[in-house]
Formats: sequence, structure tokens, C-alpha cells
Amino acid sequence: MSTQPIQPWRRPGVWLLVAALVVVGAGSTVVLRNVLQTRQEAREQAELPPPRQVKVVALGRVEPASQVIDVATAEAGRIERLMVKEGDQVDQGQVLAYLDTYDVRQAERDYAASQLKDARAQFEAETALGSSQVQEANTRVSQIDRPQQAAIAAQDAAIASLQAELNVAEIDLTRFQELNASGAISRQELDRQQATVDRLKADLTNAQATKQQLEQSRLNDMKNAQAQVASARATTTRAQVESRVDSAVQNLALAEAQLARTIIRAPQAGQVLDIFAYPGESVSPGEGPVLALGNTNQMIVVAEVSETNIGLVEVGQPVTITSRNGAFSETLTGTVDELGLQIAKNDVLDDDPAANADARVVEVRVKVDQSDVVAALTNLQVDVAIDVDS
Repeated sequence: MSTQPIQPWRRPGVWLLVAALVVVGAGSTVVLRNVLQTRQEAREQAELPPPRQVKVVALGRVEPASQVIDVATAEAGRIERLMVKEGDQVDQGQVLAYLDTYDVRQAERDYAASQLKDARAQFEAETALGSSQVQEANTRVSQIDRPQQAAIAAQDAAIASLQAELNVAEIDLTRFQELNASGAISRQELDRQQATVDRLKADLTNAQATKQQLEQSRLNDMKNAQAQVASARATTTRAQVESRVDSAVQNLALAEAQLARTIIRAPQAGQVLDIFAYPGESVSPGEGPVLALGNTNQMIVVAEVSETNIGLVEVGQPVTITSRNGAFSETLTGTVDELGLQIAKNDVLDDDPAANADARVVEVRVKVDQSDVVAALTNLQVDVAIDVDS
């Protein structure tokens, strides 16, 4: 009986080995293909530009555009009268409160005003008296000047008349001398004419001396009269009264300034946001405000943007504002209005305990479009998203 050799492919183990090799090869091919595909995708991803940031998010707080002003007192005292309540709209300069020293300062101001009134009345009386004295002195000058000018004028006329007579007499004397030399008249007639000329010369000299005396007398009298006018215009009494008026004016100004310090006025128009001191409570400068004031007609959000993102923010970029605590339901809009000029520690803290409580931020002021929604929510914490890709 002959035996036939067993062919290898008919053995079950061979087929199992072949199947195992096929499975291993197919698996290796799939793995290799996946590895190559992953590497290709990684290379393609690395070649892509980095994703561009389109929004900058930050925490912010709501406040009036004019910022919140803490109104304080100028001097120590107690609040006597409070003229406003929370929520009131006030105008610039409007009285907000009076201190208890107001009535005393007002009485001092009124007394200073009465002193000024009395001083001015006395000054007006002294001025009127001085004016009458000046007028009297001027009248005296006129009374002295006119007669003396008339006397001097009359003396000028007399001098002119004597000069004319002397001229005629001298002409006659010359003629008489010629006639006497020819024997036509006697020596006695010539001597009489010479005496007439000498008399007229003496009268003319006396008249001229009298005129000089009149002029000198007028000059002296006028100096005395004008000195009286100057004295009347600048009397010592009037100067003293004028000095009292100036002093009273200064006293009144001081009293009014002290009175003003007892009145607390609004430094600007706005809304009373909070009141810290009520009637009967003591206040003093540097020990806290009396009330908080802000112009809520235009509200802003102060967003604290991280120093790493501030370079992406520009004025004019649109902003969306939301409340995480439900203080308002709608999404508000706004516009970046101003960028801060310094980096500081954040003031608005996130509710997340893991958040960085010591972040470095730049304050960005955002003008809110719907101011009426947040007008009563000063210092509310909000979430801000700045569209830096617009």
C-alpha cells in the first residue's frame, strides 16, 4: 500500500498563518494610512494663518458720563436742612442743604450790609458837602477874579490914554523948541510945554506901576482861592469816610463768603444718587461726602480690558452690554468713546472664584445708547463684548 505525500496548502495551519498575515498586513496599511493622513492634516493646519480674534470681552461697571461726584461741605457743622431727596434732578448751583451755622452767618452778612449802607450814606453826605464847598470856593474865585480883571482893564485904558497924551505933548514940545530957537515964542512957553511932558511921563509911570500892583494882587488872591478849592475837593473827613466805605465793602464780601460756606450747592446739573448725611448729623471737610451726584442723562460703562487685549480696541468700535445678574433683560448697545491712558489693577471682580483678582487692565469708556435702562443702576456690574473686527 503506497502513501501519498500531504500537500502544504491542505494543512489547516497554513491557511491560518496566511489569514493572519493578511490581517496583519491590512491593519498595518490602515495604520500607516492614518498616520500619513494625520501628519498631512497637521502640516496643512500649521500652514493656515492663526485664527483672528473678533471680540474682546471684559467686565465693566455702569456710571454716569460725568462720573459720580461726592458733594462735601466746605466747613464743619451739622446738617440743618436737607433740600433734596434721592432721585431728585437738580440744576447747577441749586441749594442742596444748609448747615446749622447758616442763620448766624446770615445775620453777620446783614449787619455788614447795613454798615456798608451807613458808610455809603455818610460818604454821599460828605460828597455833597464837599461839592458845595468846592462850588463856594469856585464862586469866591470868580468874585475875586472878575473885579480885579476889570480894574486891570481900566488901568490899561488909563495907561493908553496917558500914552496918547504924552505922544501929543512930546510932538508939541519939539515944535515949541523950534519956535523958541527962531524967536517966535518965549522961553516961558517952552518951559510950560516941557513941564506938561514931564507930568504926563510921571503919570504914565504911576499908572503902569498901579497896573503891576493890580496884577500881582490878582495873582496872589487867585492862588489863595484855588488853594481853597483844592482843599474843599480833598478834605480829610471825606477821605476818612471813603476809607470806611472800602472797609465796609471788604467786610461785606467776607461775610458773604462765610455765609456761602454754610450752603451746600450742586456743582453741576444731575441726579441725587445717594444721601450720606441727614439733618442733625455732623459733617466736616475731608470726613466723607454729604451726598452723591451724577448726570444720568448719559450713562457709560467703564470696561476693564486686559492689557493683553487693549491693543485691539479702538474708539468707535461697537459694543454689546449684558447683565449676568438680570438687572436688565435686554442686550444694550454702545460705542467705545475713550481709552484709558494707564494700566492699573482691576476694580470689578468676577463671580468666578478662580478668576484673576489681581489682573492688569486698562479702563475703556463705552457710551451707552439706552441710557434710560441703566440710569438708576450706577455701579452695576455688566459683561461687555467689544466688536474689534467691525
